[in-house]
Amino acid sequence: MTLRMPAEWAPHDAVWIGFPHMVDEWSGQIDVARRDVAAFANAVHDGGRGETVHLLVRDHDNADIAEALVDEGVQLFVAPFGDIWLRDTGPIIVGTHAQREARNFEFNWWGNKFVMPGDREVGAILAAQANLPTQHLDWVLEGGGIDVDGTGLCVTTEECLLNSNRNPTLTREDIAVRLHESLGIDRILWLGNGLVGDHTDGHVDNLARFVGEGRLALPVAAGEDDPNAHVYADARARTAAFGGIEIVDLPSPGRVEIGGEIAAASYMNFYIGNTTVVVPTYGVANDQAAVDALAALFPNRRAVGVPARGIIVGGGSFHCSSQQLPA
Repeated sequence: MTLRMPAEWAPHDAVWIGFPHMVDEWSGQIDVARRDVAAFANAVHDGGRGETVHLLVRDHDNADIAEALVDEGVQLFVAPFGDIWLRDTGPIIVGTHAQREARNFEFNWWGNKFVMPGDREVGAILAAQANLPTQHLDWVLEGGGIDVDGTGLCVTTEECLLNSNRNPTLTREDIAVRLHESLGIDRILWLGNGLVGDHTDGHVDNLARFVGEGRLALPVAAGEDDPNAHVYADARARTAAFGGIEIVDLPSPGRVEIGGEIAAASYMNFYIGNTTVVVPTYGVANDQAAVDALAALFPNRRAVGVPARGIIVGGGSFHCSSQQLPA
């Protein structure tokens, strides 16, 4: 039997979150990024009401820094790793209950753009910590490149999964077969490109996220200067053409610049925890509207906006830095 990747809103036993440690990767903003990540961890932990949070720290010096920022009960896990983006380097868990297994895919640093030691090994480390049987797959896939609704339906982008810098010998049909065999995916909504300024080559978790079975949240452009208006329009048209999917509107933060460059800022990089939906915010007009929209979509959870201008300096946000362990 092929085990299936659960939706993110399915119950979690725990979540792994990466804590920033490479000073040179954060353009002088590592302290702000650390505060953002710690606030994220605290929100997911939710005073012990949420889920177990394993905050991955590189060494004991970083553990001391993290300990001063996180709430009591957030667990520090010291292990070697590269960048904090555990959505891409950590294991993807399939199945539920006694049939859980970890899937570790090949990782090539987003097309060999940001090579850091430890990124290829951390998936096996986390799977071993959870005492899960692990299958190692011989093709490149990053967790941020896909999103699922738990019924076998997946959304992804052509820019990422069909990129020649990932699996140049695999066709669209080859990838579909492998997604089915490894993650139980049997229907794929192929969107086009991801956000402007996204160094991951169009990860879908910045563009489109499932918020229920057959319900896909898509951004609405924020004004004429929104750099991703054309991307949103194309995603909306492809989803409508696919059929059978309810489109749910979420605001866009609009044009967000970091150091004079357009950042891939998105409210779509939210994390769905057991009790809390954590929404990245950017100090712009639509922040509260995004939190309110997600609160309405998940009425049995509290939606919390957490500042993300520090973590986005490193190229991602809260969903990117985390990987859940389904219950």
